[in-house]
Amino acid sequence: MSMLHRLEDELHNPLPLRFEPLPPSRDVLCTFPTVGTILRVILDVDCVTYILQLLKVDQWMKFFHVFCKMHDGLWYGVFTSSSMIRDMPNDDILIFERQSNCDQRSLGELDRMPYWSCPWPSKITEVKRIDVPFSTLMDVLTCKKETNNFRCVVRFVAVIPWRVEDFRAPCGAYRVRFTLEDPTARIHAYAHAENGEEFFSCSSTDALKRKVIKLLGVPVSRDGEAIMGGARNPPWVQCYLKSNPIKQRHWIFETKLLG
Repeated sequence: MSMLHRLEDELHNPLPLRFEPLPPSRDVLCTFPTVGTILRVILDVDCVTYILQLLKVDQWMKFFHVFCKMHDGLWYGVFTSSSMIRDMPNDDILIFERQSNCDQRSLGELDRMPYWSCPWPSKITEVKRIDVPFSTLMDVLTCKKETNNFRCVVRFVAVIPWRVEDFRAPCGAYRVRFTLEDPTARIHAYAHAENGEEFFSCSSTDALKRKVIKLLGVPVSRDGEAIMGGARNPPWVQCYLKSNPIKQRHWIFETKLLG
Protein backbone atom coordinates (compact mmCIF):
# COMPACT_ATOMS: atom_id res chain seq x y z
CA MET A 1 0.00 0.00 0.00
CA SER A 2 1.48 3.33 -1.07
CA MET A 3 2.00 6.22 1.34
CA LEU A 4 1.10 9.75 0.20
CA HIS A 5 2.45 11.35 3.39
CA ARG A 6 5.53 13.48 2.62
CA LEU A 7 8.62 12.81 4.72
CA GLU A 8 9.33 16.50 5.15
CA ASP A 9 5.87 17.01 6.76
CA GLU A 10 6.46 14.56 9.61
CA LEU A 11 7.79 17.10 12.12
CA HIS A 12 4.79 19.45 12.00
CA ASN A 13 2.13 17.05 10.68
CA PRO A 14 3.11 13.57 11.91
CA LEU A 15 1.45 10.37 10.78
CA PRO A 16 -1.08 9.33 13.46
CA LEU A 17 -0.38 6.13 15.38
CA ARG A 18 -4.10 5.32 15.50
CA PHE A 19 -7.37 6.44 13.94
CA GLU A 20 -9.06 7.55 17.16
CA PRO A 21 -7.91 10.91 18.66
CA LEU A 22 -7.11 9.42 22.08
CA PRO A 23 -5.31 6.11 22.68
CA PRO A 24 -7.34 3.29 24.26
CA SER A 25 -6.44 2.38 27.82
CA ARG A 26 -3.97 -0.43 28.29
CA ASP A 27 -6.74 -2.62 29.74
CA VAL A 28 -8.77 -2.18 26.56
CA LEU A 29 -5.73 -2.63 24.33
CA CYS A 30 -4.93 -5.96 25.96
CA THR A 31 -8.36 -7.31 24.92
CA PHE A 32 -7.51 -6.87 21.22
CA PRO A 33 -6.33 -9.85 19.15
CA THR A 34 -2.60 -9.68 18.44
CA VAL A 35 -2.87 -10.83 14.81
CA GLY A 36 -4.93 -9.35 12.00
CA THR A 37 -6.30 -5.84 11.57
CA ILE A 38 -8.95 -4.29 13.81
CA LEU A 39 -11.22 -2.11 11.68
CA ARG A 40 -12.41 0.96 13.56
CA VAL A 41 -15.99 1.87 12.65
CA ILE A 42 -17.46 5.34 13.19
CA LEU A 43 -21.20 6.05 13.25
CA ASP A 44 -22.89 8.61 11.05
CA VAL A 45 -24.69 11.22 13.16
CA ASP A 46 -28.03 10.28 11.65
CA CYS A 47 -27.89 6.70 12.94
CA VAL A 48 -26.03 6.97 16.26
CA THR A 49 -29.11 6.48 18.47
CA TYR A 50 -30.41 3.61 16.34
CA ILE A 51 -27.11 1.71 16.43
CA LEU A 52 -26.39 2.26 20.12
CA GLN A 53 -29.72 0.64 20.94
CA LEU A 54 -28.76 -2.49 18.97
CA LEU A 55 -25.16 -2.98 20.06
CA LYS A 56 -24.56 -5.47 22.87
CA VAL A 57 -21.38 -6.26 24.78
CA ASP A 58 -19.83 -9.65 23.94
CA GLN A 59 -22.38 -10.26 21.20
CA TRP A 60 -21.40 -11.17 17.63
CA MET A 61 -22.92 -8.80 15.09
CA LYS A 62 -22.97 -8.77 11.30
CA PHE A 63 -22.61 -5.45 9.47
CA PHE A 64 -23.85 -4.74 5.95
CA HIS A 65 -23.01 -1.89 3.54
CA VAL A 66 -20.29 -0.35 5.70
CA PHE A 67 -18.17 2.13 3.72
CA CYS A 68 -14.40 1.66 4.08
CA LYS A 69 -12.17 4.72 3.85
CA MET A 70 -8.52 5.55 4.50
CA HIS A 71 -6.97 8.29 6.59
CA ASP A 72 -3.16 8.67 6.50
CA GLY A 73 -2.79 5.00 5.58
CA LEU A 74 -5.21 3.77 8.27
CA TRP A 75 -8.40 2.01 7.16
CA TYR A 76 -11.68 2.72 8.95
CA GLY A 77 -15.35 1.98 8.37
CA VAL A 78 -18.31 4.38 8.30
CA PHE A 79 -21.75 3.15 9.35
CA THR A 80 -24.33 5.28 7.53
CA SER A 81 -28.10 5.37 7.23
CA SER A 82 -27.84 2.83 4.38
CA SER A 83 -25.81 0.38 6.51
CA MET A 84 -27.44 -2.48 8.41
CA ILE A 85 -26.63 -4.55 11.49
CA ARG A 86 -27.86 -7.98 12.58
CA ASP A 87 -27.38 -10.24 15.61
CA MET A 88 -25.55 -13.53 15.06
CA PRO A 89 -25.93 -16.64 17.23
CA ASN A 90 -22.69 -17.69 18.92
CA ASP A 91 -22.87 -21.13 17.29
CA ASP A 92 -22.99 -19.73 13.75
CA ILE A 93 -20.58 -21.62 11.44
CA LEU A 94 -19.15 -18.33 10.15
CA ILE A 95 -18.10 -17.35 13.68
CA PHE A 96 -16.50 -20.74 14.23
CA GLU A 97 -14.48 -20.40 11.02
CA ARG A 98 -13.27 -16.88 11.89
CA GLN A 99 -12.25 -17.89 15.41
CA SER A 100 -10.49 -20.99 14.11
CA ASN A 101 -8.52 -18.94 11.57
CA CYS A 102 -7.53 -16.41 14.24
CA ASP A 103 -6.46 -19.13 16.68
CA GLN A 104 -4.38 -20.83 14.00
CA ARG A 105 -2.58 -17.60 13.11
CA SER A 106 -1.92 -16.90 16.79
CA LEU A 107 -0.17 -20.25 17.24
CA GLY A 108 2.00 -20.33 14.11
CA GLU A 109 5.29 -18.39 13.98
CA LEU A 110 5.17 -17.61 10.25
CA ASP A 111 1.47 -16.82 10.50
CA ARG A 112 2.39 -13.80 12.66
CA MET A 113 4.11 -12.27 9.64
CA PRO A 114 2.00 -9.87 7.54
CA TYR A 115 0.50 -11.55 4.49
CA TRP A 116 1.78 -8.61 2.45
CA SER A 117 5.37 -9.66 3.25
CA CYS A 118 5.02 -13.16 1.77
CA PRO A 119 6.89 -15.17 0.76
CA TRP A 120 9.60 -13.38 2.81
CA PRO A 121 10.49 -9.83 3.88
CA SER A 122 12.96 -7.70 1.95
CA LYS A 123 16.62 -8.39 2.67
CA ILE A 124 17.62 -4.75 3.04
CA THR A 125 17.76 -5.29 6.81
CA GLU A 126 19.47 -8.00 8.81
CA VAL A 127 18.77 -9.12 12.39
CA LYS A 128 21.25 -10.97 14.57
CA ARG A 129 18.82 -13.38 16.26
CA ILE A 130 17.04 -15.38 13.58
CA ASP A 131 16.08 -18.04 16.13
CA VAL A 132 13.62 -15.68 17.88
CA PRO A 133 9.94 -16.25 16.87
CA PHE A 134 8.15 -13.47 15.00
CA SER A 135 5.88 -11.08 16.90
CA THR A 136 3.39 -8.46 15.81
CA LEU A 137 3.41 -4.85 16.95
CA MET A 138 0.27 -5.61 18.95
CA ASP A 139 2.30 -8.28 20.77
CA VAL A 140 4.77 -5.50 21.56
CA LEU A 141 2.10 -3.09 22.82
CA THR A 142 0.28 -5.63 24.99
CA CYS A 143 3.29 -7.41 26.50
CA LYS A 144 2.97 -7.54 30.30
CA LYS A 145 6.71 -7.56 30.98
CA GLU A 146 8.35 -4.25 31.83
CA THR A 147 11.01 -4.79 29.15
CA ASN A 148 11.18 -7.38 26.42
CA ASN A 149 12.69 -8.04 22.99
CA PHE A 150 10.76 -8.76 19.81
CA ARG A 151 11.52 -9.82 16.25
CA CYS A 152 8.99 -8.14 13.96
CA VAL A 153 8.22 -7.69 10.27
CA VAL A 154 7.28 -4.04 9.72
CA ARG A 155 7.33 -1.10 7.34
CA PHE A 156 9.29 2.08 8.11
CA VAL A 157 6.74 4.72 7.07
CA ALA A 158 8.12 7.96 8.55
CA VAL A 159 11.23 9.41 10.19
CA ILE A 160 12.27 12.43 12.30
CA PRO A 161 14.48 14.17 11.34
CA TRP A 162 13.82 13.47 7.68
CA ARG A 163 17.22 14.72 6.42
CA VAL A 164 20.05 12.20 6.84
CA GLU A 165 22.41 15.09 7.57
CA ASP A 166 20.45 15.76 10.77
CA PHE A 167 20.41 12.19 12.08
CA ARG A 168 23.20 12.93 14.57
CA ALA A 169 22.78 15.17 17.61
CA PRO A 170 25.35 17.94 18.26
CA CYS A 171 27.22 15.49 20.50
CA GLY A 172 27.69 13.17 17.49
CA ALA A 173 25.33 10.38 18.59
CA TYR A 174 22.49 9.15 16.42
CA ARG A 175 19.08 10.44 17.49
CA VAL A 176 16.40 9.24 15.06
CA ARG A 177 12.72 8.39 15.53
CA PHE A 178 11.02 6.09 13.04
CA THR A 179 7.33 5.30 12.67
CA LEU A 180 6.84 1.56 12.17
CA GLU A 181 3.66 -0.21 11.12
CA ASP A 182 2.29 -3.68 10.53
CA PRO A 183 -1.33 -4.83 10.07
CA THR A 184 -1.95 -4.69 13.83
CA ALA A 185 -0.55 -1.31 14.95
CA ARG A 186 1.77 1.65 14.48
CA ILE A 187 4.48 2.64 16.94
CA HIS A 188 7.42 5.02 17.28
CA ALA A 189 10.81 3.33 17.60
CA TYR A 190 14.17 4.99 18.13
CA ALA A 191 17.58 4.36 16.59
CA HIS A 192 19.73 5.96 19.28
CA ALA A 193 23.45 6.21 20.09
CA GLU A 194 25.26 2.85 19.75
CA ASN A 195 22.11 1.12 18.52
CA GLY A 196 21.91 3.75 15.79
CA GLU A 197 25.55 3.13 14.89
CA GLU A 198 24.78 -0.57 14.49
CA PHE A 199 21.58 0.03 12.53
CA PHE A 200 22.91 2.58 10.02
CA SER A 201 26.41 1.03 9.86
CA CYS A 202 27.54 3.52 7.25
CA SER A 203 30.43 6.00 7.03
CA SER A 204 29.33 7.90 3.91
CA THR A 205 26.40 10.32 3.99
CA ASP A 206 25.56 9.58 0.34
CA ALA A 207 25.55 5.82 0.99
CA LEU A 208 23.32 6.29 4.04
CA LYS A 209 20.92 8.44 1.99
CA ARG A 210 20.54 5.64 -0.55
CA LYS A 211 19.83 3.12 2.22
CA VAL A 212 17.24 5.30 3.96
CA ILE A 213 15.51 6.16 0.66
CA LYS A 214 15.10 2.45 -0.03
CA LEU A 215 13.94 1.73 3.54
CA LEU A 216 11.24 4.42 3.38
CA GLY A 217 10.10 3.40 -0.11
CA VAL A 218 10.92 6.74 -1.75
CA PRO A 219 10.63 6.48 -5.56
CA VAL A 220 13.78 7.19 -7.55
CA SER A 221 14.37 8.46 -11.07
CA ARG A 222 16.24 6.54 -13.76
CA ASP A 223 19.49 8.18 -12.69
CA GLY A 224 18.94 7.12 -9.09
CA GLU A 225 17.80 10.47 -7.66
CA ALA A 226 15.07 10.48 -5.03
CA ILE A 227 11.69 11.83 -6.16
CA MET A 228 10.58 13.66 -3.04
CA GLY A 229 6.84 14.22 -2.63
CA GLY A 230 5.87 11.17 -4.69
CA ALA A 231 3.86 8.20 -3.45
CA ARG A 232 6.05 5.90 -1.34
CA ASN A 233 5.84 2.13 -0.96
CA PRO A 234 8.08 1.08 1.98
CA PRO A 235 9.16 -2.57 1.86
CA TRP A 236 8.37 -5.11 4.57
CA VAL A 237 11.55 -5.72 6.56
CA GLN A 238 12.70 -7.57 9.64
CA CYS A 239 13.51 -5.52 12.72
CA TYR A 240 14.53 -6.38 16.28
CA LEU A 241 12.95 -4.22 18.97
CA LYS A 242 13.64 -3.64 22.63
CA SER A 243 10.45 -2.45 24.26
CA ASN A 244 9.05 -1.06 27.46
CA PRO A 245 5.29 -1.42 26.76
CA ILE A 246 4.27 0.14 30.08
CA LYS A 247 6.03 3.41 29.20
CA GLN A 248 5.33 2.95 25.46
CA ARG A 249 9.01 3.32 24.54
CA HIS A 250 10.61 1.18 21.84
CA TRP A 251 14.15 1.00 20.45
CA ILE A 252 15.67 -0.60 17.36
CA PHE A 253 18.66 -2.76 18.21
CA GLU A 254 20.63 -5.73 16.93
CA THR A 255 19.40 -4.79 13.44
CA LYS A 256 21.50 -3.60 10.50
CA LEU A 257 20.32 -1.61 7.47
CA LEU A 258 22.05 -3.16 4.47
CA GLY A 259 20.39 -1.17 1.66
